[in-house]
Amino acid sequence: MHLHHLWSLHEDTAVGWDEASQALVLSGPRGTERIEAPMTIVAEALYRMEMGPIRLANIVPNEEASTGHSSYQVLLRVLRAISHLVIRTLSMEDLRGPVLSVVPVSRTARFVPVSVPPQHRVRLRPDVTITAQTNSFLLECRGLEHHVQIHRPEAMWVVSLLAWPTTPEAMVEVAPLPAELTLAILGHLAGAGMTVVAG
Repeated sequence: MHLHHLWSLHEDTAVGWDEASQALVLSGPRGTERIEAPMTIVAEALYRMEMGPIRLANIVPNEEASTGHSSYQVLLRVLRAISHLVIRTLSMEDLRGPVLSVVPVSRTARFVPVSVPPQHRVRLRPDVTITAQTNSFLLECRGLEHHVQIHRPEAMWVVSLLAWPTTPEAMVEVAPLPAELTLAILGHLAGAGMTVVAG
């Protein structure tokens, strides 16, 4: 089993060059962001992300960029700067679609998956609401900077285990999923603020 970490832009975000073709402009209801003199790889990634989720590894070569940093690092630095516009999606290589997506809902949103220690007791945040949508479930909580969209049952299994205090170690033993997937789902939920430390 291979997990894929996908990146896309918020669907209401448009990407284009300014009048002088010197800066990329990302515009939408959340405001405007300018990326001055972007590397070609950055422009290519953002145009692809405008159309849907991508794997960064598919477009980033391994050679060092002229700045002395790898192009992957340069691209990540840009994406961190506009992370309030970036949707992070966890997927598997089984062609059955994404598992879950972490969607920013605040201009200050910053997302990083969290590696919860194996014996660290956590649970779902008590005030998280779960709403059924047409083809997914939406996890949200007032005050948090992200929503989590659940696309597949595998992710809901992990969410259901978090109804009571538990540890990643126990979740791996109980969930009918590969350990890597269980922990990746938990890491995305924790990174989005959907979990809290349990006593």
